[in-house]
Amino acid sequence: MNKTGFSGGPSPTIQQIAKAFRLTGWVSFWVQLVLTVVSTITLIFAVAAGRSAGSTSTNPGTGIGGILTIIGLGLLGFNMFWALSRYVAYGRRLGSDKTVRPKKSETIQAIRFGLMISLVGMLLAILGAETVVGLLVSKALSQGIGGFVNTDPSRFIQPADTFVVQASINVILAQFVGIVSALWLLNQMNK
Repeated sequence: MNKTGFSGGPSPTIQQIAKAFRLTGWVSFWVQLVLTVVSTITLIFAVAAGRSAGSTSTNPGTGIGGILTIIGLGLLGFNMFWALSRYVAYGRRLGSDKTVRPKKSETIQAIRFGLMISLVGMLLAILGAETVVGLLVSKALSQGIGGFVNTDPSRFIQPADTFVVQASINVILAQFVGIVSALWLLNQMNK
């Protein structure tokens, strides 16, 4: 007899995998949620600060870098949904009786799909960060030495410009958490 009082329940190995799925799903969800909220607020602030300064044409938050970061945030939202709807739910189903327990192939396929979404989201966030950093480098080079060559204030690096970099890095970190979660679960499945 197992701990539920029924014979034929999940084996200790399956119970351990089920617990790993639930824990990993919840940790992944909460870490990604915090980083998503911080990134969203940072991006909103950067765009608002850039618009109030009247320099939307050179604000990294309004260019392709900001757009790629926003798409990365969208995929991050999907990753959070996936962590709860698949990882936590599969953990609950794995710990139950055999009639509702998902097949190993189905579970591995769900993990791989979550991993692919995280990889695409991370790629987009990296491209967004690279674009923003490239724009900031071009602004820095156009300033001249000590800002004496260029007198156009819209060409100077504004503090709000660096917030887009911070948002992109937060999205990359959150996507990394999704990748590590998926790889951890794949490792647990192969034990």
